[in-house]
Amino acid sequence: MILAVDVGNTRIKAAVFEGNTLLESFVFLIAELEKSIQNILDKYKKTSHLVVASVTEVEKKSFTVFKNTLNIRFISNNDPFPFNNCYETPQTLGIDRLILASGATLQFPNKNRLVIDAGTCVTYDFIDENNDYRGGAISPGLRLRYETLHNFTAKLPLLELENPKHFIGKSTSQSIHSGVVNGLVCEIDGFINQYSEQFSNFIIILTGGDAEFLAKRLKNTIFANSNFLLESLNQTFQYKIKND
Repeated sequence: MILAVDVGNTRIKAAVFEGNTLLESFVFLIAELEKSIQNILDKYKKTSHLVVASVTEVEKKSFTVFKNTLNIRFISNNDPFPFNNCYETPQTLGIDRLILASGATLQFPNKNRLVIDAGTCVTYDFIDENNDYRGGAISPGLRLRYETLHNFTAKLPLLELENPKHFIGKSTSQSIHSGVVNGLVCEIDGFINQYSEQFSNFIIILTGGDAEFLAKRLKNTIFANSNFLLESLNQTFQYKIKND
């Protein structure tokens, strides 16, 4: 069994895999890392590998306490990936974006793929049918949009995510919800339309913490999977073992 761990900007996601089958997924805070992982290992005693991807500065020693019982691997920019990295600054490409591109390449061969990860930030990553990673875009996610409106204005309140009741906001709160949610939905649909105009044989993968909330609001046909990064991390690890 493999325990895949994704250390994000605000929380940690983890999942136990047997082959390519996801047995159970978990979400916990960075401060709860060691205790939570130990609880998972106590439940899944046959776990033999721990594979980690992190976009933060969480120290490796937080994981190496398990080195006597697990084979621990940290995925980095220097690892082999199943695509050609055509990014002009490859060493600056976030490990989460690399893993998503890897999963898209392995799961959907011979297609043009756009991976949209809707979390703290919204990232767009495009891998063409020749397995060339072309790049993409980064924009603020839903939470960041709410916080920015509050932090950089004098009077706008900080609101929690809510489905807009009306497209035309009839109060300040309604206007904020409409601007944040509908604004991001229109952005995503706009990106998808631009890619679709240039490329055929196309698949769109939507993932991240806000994937389910956004999926039902998009006009375009997408493949929504909130666990896609963890599945991609597991597959990237297996690819790495075969190609080391």
